[in-house]
Amino acid sequence: MVQNRSTEILVGAFMAAGFVALFFLAMQVSNLSTSSSSDGYELTGRFDNIGSLKVRSPVTMAGVRIGRVSKVSFDPVTYEAVVTMRIENRYNTLPDDTFAKIFTAGLLGEQYVGLDPGGSDIFLLDGDQISLTQSALVLEEIVGQFLFSKAEESSTDE
Repeated sequence: MVQNRSTEILVGAFMAAGFVALFFLAMQVSNLSTSSSSDGYELTGRFDNIGSLKVRSPVTMAGVRIGRVSKVSFDPVTYEAVVTMRIENRYNTLPDDTFAKIFTAGLLGEQYVGLDPGGSDIFLLDGDQISLTQSALVLEEIVGQFLFSKAEESSTDE
């Protein structure tokens, strides 16, 4: 009877540890575990298409996360998506001709903003806008263009 009771306690403790581990794994995958601290400075970029970019998506430079997307909005005048990025203070020497692109990472298609530095001696400041941007590549549009071009080729061959 005592052996059975201690086995049940061990199994219960193991299950509880498993649930705690799954919780932390889910927090890491969903980007919710990182605090959205207010230190840093904000930059904005305007894109024709942001795909499935979301708030808290990473902002990277040379593969290193230097910030996160803090806001995504739509400008009804220019019909563009406006992405606000919070960059960590220690990366305060981004040239004003920095190029922002939206990339897709991994098999699940998580999107993030990648920055490529320019060569200017003038740095971006809090509230500045990145003027050089490249929108996300949407797989459906690429497939549609490919099929359309193949259809045109076959119609001109006849």
